[in-house]
Amino acid sequence: MYYIDPHIHMVSRTTDDYETLAKMGCVAMSEPAFWAGFDRGSVESFRDYFRQLTEFEPKRAAQYGIQHYTWLCINAKEAENVSLSREVIAMIPEFLDSPNVLGIGEIGLNKNTKNESTIFLEHVDLAMEHQQQILIHTPHLEDKYQGTRMILDMLCADSRVDRSRVLVDHVEEHTVREVLDRGFWAGMTLYPVTKCTPQRAVDIIEMYGPERLMPNSAGDWGPSKPTAIPDLILEMRRRGHPESLIRKVVYENPLEFFSQSRGFRFRAPDATVSKAETP
Repeated sequence: MYYIDPHIHMVSRTTDDYETLAKMGCVAMSEPAFWAGFDRGSVESFRDYFRQLTEFEPKRAAQYGIQHYTWLCINAKEAENVSLSREVIAMIPEFLDSPNVLGIGEIGLNKNTKNESTIFLEHVDLAMEHQQQILIHTPHLEDKYQGTRMILDMLCADSRVDRSRVLVDHVEEHTVREVLDRGFWAGMTLYPVTKCTPQRAVDIIEMYGPERLMPNSAGDWGPSKPTAIPDLILEMRRRGHPESLIRKVVYENPLEFFSQSRGFRFRAPDATVSKAETP
């Protein structure tokens, strides 16, 4: 079965991972800008990083028939440095017309601080000014519920935000209902230790239905598994879910969400023209 990974950090993966993903049915992916494993010290380091996301990674993915898309921001871990964050935000428009850029992300909160909230709102303002989609990072573990509520409140307070063009990622059982009830898309990150396991993600699908739900692997620097979506596909099959439902969650939902972006020029693997390419 073909699938799309809506959130995976391929800068932290080897080229062999691209080959493995292609063999397992991955035909497209989106890679949000994120933390490099250490705090960067200048706007030029982010400029080089954005070049990597917009120039190098699409070529690396294309060697294996995978279409690579990306999102741009300064992540919440580095948002405490407000002056650097503002320099990066001012630089981002240089890259928004790159052919694989879908929007602004992953933005959000890390420790739910005032500085993080300030930079989050300035990212949202940038997205609205340039009519971009948004991909949201919600905090980890004990900070998740409070941080998710703070993020949703800030988004809902801005009348310019079209909630159908926002993906709120890393939801878990205690945050998914509010994300969906408020009209946003919800991403389930399949981690081997934290966030959701494939089994828990399938539980969520069974509880809430497939609408506006998308699984992803994240596949970053820490303990993670880039082939987590095939694990979810296997779990759904094991529970007897029809192929049409599985396809909706792992392929059709990402296609529907990303097709709202002018940067999503997806060609379906059967070589037919997708909705995103129709004039």
